[in-house]
Amino acid sequence: MKTLIVYDSFFGNTKLLAETIGKEFGNDAKVIHVSDFENEDLKGVGLLIVGSPILGWRPSEKTTAFIMSFGKDQLKGIKVATFDTRMKIVIHGDATKKMSEMLAKLGAEVIVEPNWFIVTGKEGPLADGELERAKEWGKQINEMVV
Repeated sequence: MKTLIVYDSFFGNTKLLAETIGKEFGNDAKVIHVSDFENEDLKGVGLLIVGSPILGWRPSEKTTAFIMSFGKDQLKGIKVATFDTRMKIVIHGDATKKMSEMLAKLGAEVIVEPNWFIVTGKEGPLADGELERAKEWGKQINEMVV
């Protein structure tokens, strides 16, 4: 299944996760920064994965603008999964859940629970084991859509 992984990243952590997840889909996957997205990129896509760091308790502005650029039901028939990067603190936002809800309202089918990955500080790096978790998550999604 043709897969598109769109991410925003401030310090490279979300990018690294997106690339790691993308490898689980082989040549059928394209991984791009949200700023590089063009409507042509969505042609023939059956699975869309969106990743964003948490910024102000929600997805980044670029990620939100990307999602909101789609018209109602424009994503109908496309399966989606979302993830965010966050620090492990008592109170934090939930960008991944917000992204899943926005995408579902646009007609996409959310196929897995939103996921998150931990960074050790504002700029990272990723916590130990998070790349391995991302790889397994990507593998799990790929097996679901084959």
